[in-house]
Amino acid sequence: MKKETIPSGVPAKAYKPLGTKAPGTGVWSRFARQWDYQLMILPSIIFILIFSYIPMWGVLMAFKEYNLFEGFAASPWVGTMHFRMFFESPEFWSIVRNTFGISLLKLLIGFPAPIILALMLNEVKNIVFKSIVQTVTYIPHFISWVVVSGLVFSMLAVDNGAVNEVLVKMSLIDKPINWLSIPEYFWGILVSVGVWKEIGFGSIVYMAAIAGIDPAMYEAASIDGASKFKQIFKITIPSIAPVITIFLLLGVGNILNAGFEDILLLTKNLNNGILMPYAQTVDTYVYQMGILNQRYSYATAAGLLKSVLSVLLLYVANTISRRFGKASLW
Repeated sequence: MKKETIPSGVPAKAYKPLGTKAPGTGVWSRFARQWDYQLMILPSIIFILIFSYIPMWGVLMAFKEYNLFEGFAASPWVGTMHFRMFFESPEFWSIVRNTFGISLLKLLIGFPAPIILALMLNEVKNIVFKSIVQTVTYIPHFISWVVVSGLVFSMLAVDNGAVNEVLVKMSLIDKPINWLSIPEYFWGILVSVGVWKEIGFGSIVYMAAIAGIDPAMYEAASIDGASKFKQIFKITIPSIAPVITIFLLLGVGNILNAGFEDILLLTKNLNNGILMPYAQTVDTYVYQMGILNQRYSYATAAGLLKSVLSVLLLYVANTISRRFGKASLW
């Protein structure tokens, strides 16, 4: 083996052979120096371990015929029987249609809505008016879906409902309509309420990204004669494009999460037989089979299948984004 020579002009004591690490640069050394930061994230790590990683052993229930009285270990293995039963169930295709239909509507309408709101608020120069609009749009995020569903029922009520009262007085309809008893309107109501509830809170990240854009770029564009719309499309949107891409990837990964609390409450705990053919999604089906009907293994199989497909969708979307030179999650 050839002996490594010390470069000329470098003292022998100060020379470090190639491949050796400087003292204090190891993982544990850096961990020790950052003990205060590590201590701050320790509760979050413990929370994730307890509520996310440890319960993952429960997915084995999808491959067993779980019996509550015999216990997990004594329950017999059945392989992929529950997955086949889910594929062969009469509700399968309606569940798939509802899940993808509602999720795509939420993605197509709910995803750009916070971006548009952030772009509009960025152009508002009156600080007081801007603060009022931000507060009004943020508040619904912190309102429980229980309260929101009550507001929806009240506003869409046939008797003295605000929506029906306004439409009748404007002569747009002849008589009040029972909106929540017409399946064709359910997806629109569900998506509209969801956008109203989350648009303000979702715009926070985009507002922060816009705030980080160099003002000199806008000044230079203004001197060159660029209008406000050109500045938005040539400066603002390209500057926040990485943030938009990241949230779009997360949205694609969550495309099978069509909603649970909102659907559950707007269908009155899945008791609305008229709406259920249009409202039943994977999440509500898992709840119905697992909690209400106590078919734990079958519900676990359906939920596991949804999680696996979500991971695959996220991986494919991230790969496509990285291949085209856009921002990616990894």
